Amino acid sequence: MKLPPLRALQCFEAVARLGSFSKAAEHLHVTQSAVSHQVKLLEEYLGEILFNRQGRLLSLTDVGAQYFEDVSQSLTNLSKASEQIREGKSGQIRLALYSSLAVKWLIPRLDDLHQTYPEIDLTLNMVADEPECTDAVADCFITVKPPEKNYVSEFLYSERLYPVCGNKLWRELKDKPFPEALWQHPLLSVQYSSEEGHAQDWKSWCQQGGFELPGHIRASHFSHVLLAAEAARYDQGICLINDYLMTTQERQNNFVRIPMHELQTGDSFYFTYKATRVKQEDIIKLGRWLKQQCHE
Repeated sequence: MKLPPLRALQCFEAVARLGSFSKAAEHLHVTQSAVSHQVKLLEEYLGEILFNRQGRLLSLTDVGAQYFEDVSQSLTNLSKASEQIREGKSGQIRLALYSSLAVKWLIPRLDDLHQTYPEIDLTLNMVADEPECTDAVADCFITVKPPEKNYVSEFLYSERLYPVCGNKLWRELKDKPFPEALWQHPLLSVQYSSEEGHAQDWKSWCQQGGFELPGHIRASHFSHVLLAAEAARYDQGICLINDYLMTTQERQNNFVRIPMHELQTGDSFYFTYKATRVKQEDIIKLGRWLKQQCHE
């Protein structure tokens, strides 16, 4: 594919549209002589005269008029295609986020999003690990590790975990002293990698509470917090749950929060998107809605 000089095309389009070399130069923030030079290069490349120049009068030749129509449409299409990559399609947003956050926190709230912003067509991309912030994955992300460059990151919340159990297990625990009563039942630990120590989340929770995890405790390990939560729901033990993963109905029907301290993990969640999309109205609306949900 052999293309004409693109800078020359841009200058030609501006002159033809504005009807003046000087106005085109002002629009493109270059000198008038630079515009004239680019148009001359294009005429030489095409082997055709594009403008009739009669003193101060300027008009397109027949060839120039047809070429302007074709070039103008092509540049418009190129601009739209580039803008779509930079900002995404209006109304259509792909959001990548952790599967636990999607299933237990976002999906139960989607009806409110649809009621508040019916124009937003949201597609969810659930990921088990840290999402890769690229257009191939999504238009925006909820992540704890936002990119340092070329992205905007809006704070959503700081993660806190608290101990929960099922209703049946709670009836066995509630009249006993804490934390000693907890050690009589299995602790459901989330272990994301083999490098993490035995029941490391519970060790951290104990440390923030000012006591040690006994060596004799029984611990069941899970690769994902959703698995641990399901086990707790069926009274198989006690787990540490992120408050934002549990809907109000689930807390009332399936879980009891044990009245002890929280574990602040040190992780913060961010709504992240490309800096080029900072003015995209649908991204702004989604970010505003997400922050409202986090503070309810």
